[in-house]
Amino acid sequence: MEYTALLEKQIIGRLKVDNPWWTEGKIPDYYTRMSPRLYLNIFMPLVQSVGLQRALILMGPRRVGKTVMMFHAIQQLIDNGTPAQNIIYISVETPIYNKIYLEQLFILACQILGKEPMQQQMYVFYDEIQYLKDWEINLKSLVDTYHNVKFIASGSAAAELKEKSNESGAGRFTDFNLPPLTFYEYIHLKGYSNIMLPSAIDLQCKDMTRIYRTIDLRLLNSLFIDYINYGGYPEVVFSEEIRENPGQFIRHDIIDKVLLRDLPSLYGISDVQELNSLFTMIAYHSGAQFSYESLSKESGVKKETLKKYISYLEAAFLVKVVRRTDDTARHYQRETQFKIYLTNPSLRCALFQPISEQDIEIGDMVETTVMAQWFPRQGVQIRYANWRTGKQQGEVDIVGLNIARQKPDWAVEIKWTDRFFERPNELASLKYFLEKNQMTQAIVTSITQEGTKKIDDMALHFIPVACYAYTVGENTMNNAKATLGL
Repeated sequence: MEYTALLEKQIIGRLKVDNPWWTEGKIPDYYTRMSPRLYLNIFMPLVQSVGLQRALILMGPRRVGKTVMMFHAIQQLIDNGTPAQNIIYISVETPIYNKIYLEQLFILACQILGKEPMQQQMYVFYDEIQYLKDWEINLKSLVDTYHNVKFIASGSAAAELKEKSNESGAGRFTDFNLPPLTFYEYIHLKGYSNIMLPSAIDLQCKDMTRIYRTIDLRLLNSLFIDYINYGGYPEVVFSEEIRENPGQFIRHDIIDKVLLRDLPSLYGISDVQELNSLFTMIAYHSGAQFSYESLSKESGVKKETLKKYISYLEAAFLVKVVRRTDDTARHYQRETQFKIYLTNPSLRCALFQPISEQDIEIGDMVETTVMAQWFPRQGVQIRYANWRTGKQQGEVDIVGLNIARQKPDWAVEIKWTDRFFERPNELASLKYFLEKNQMTQAIVTSITQEGTKKIDDMALHFIPVACYAYTVGENTMNNAKATLGL
């Protein structure tokens, strides 16, 4: 696209404002005051892997810290010796950049700096790249053309980015998913990692290599409830002002922007009010089992439209659909029932009100919180088991499914009670599922109780649910490192 001399002058001015390190040698204090996400330690080696001719695509929902992580990465590059003027940051959603190609912005920045990108090692960060049409074609062309430049792009529409990354960026893009704050990260950011210790429990499970316990369960449980209500977004964690009214922040900056702006603009949704109502209903019933028939009847949305809406909400990282299996861990070709969870429990708090340990909804939100720790995990097939035999119906909350063997590798029952520690035989559905699948152990969460209970030849490992959530978050992060070869 051609642009006028006046517009070019305005763009140059904007680029200088957005890249203060060109003259000051450091990122703004606003960003340095923020605690880095622990995922930065995984992100940085990919940023610095300049030998590979691949762009790095940072995906994640709104307000989880993608832009902040880009700025922290920029500061680390400077600290590690990269000349500050060899680093360019461009926010693609800036109105003045509307419909201008990525390469034009890049070349203009190089002209300002007097840089020759064909000869110098440079780093270019494109923020919120999904707002440029055909961004993936533009970015692939840049990767193929400028071999001395590392391109890093971010976006908030995961499915859209992933699909285009796979279609046009095969062999040219590396995807990096930044989830909402995990409970593991939350504890570290709040400065309480010293209360967590490795547990002696050995599950001998490839998907859960290390279990944690705590030296202060009362404090950990208090932090866990706080996390359920406020913990998914870094800004909410550290801002007392936002915590006083998280609903306004999350509804305006996350839910409304996604439902009213991002999804309609990216997917051509016309009835945003209908989509908003559906999301509100799902949020209130997070963790409930649905079918398209029941959901259509309850929401008033046609089934085909409903399927599209749910796909859109998943693409925006607001919800996650968890598929059902039966008591034999069979994989259904035609899935008629499923559960829908919020990807971040604090979304519910923002829409309705904070919950306490005594609220009737606490069980559902604890389950949602635990599931949210699993969602960023790569390479693990998470299901829930639900079946009916005669008049008896049974369910197990989380099943790690081995797709190749069509068998479960492990099972977890999420409870917000200590009752079953004293009465493990009451866990009839879990016991039946283990026997049916010839499994010898499972995890059962509690509020405070920990230890192993034997039922026949089966071992039930009881773990306080806050410890389990911390454990899953830590294992998920370590898995991300292993998956990326770090």
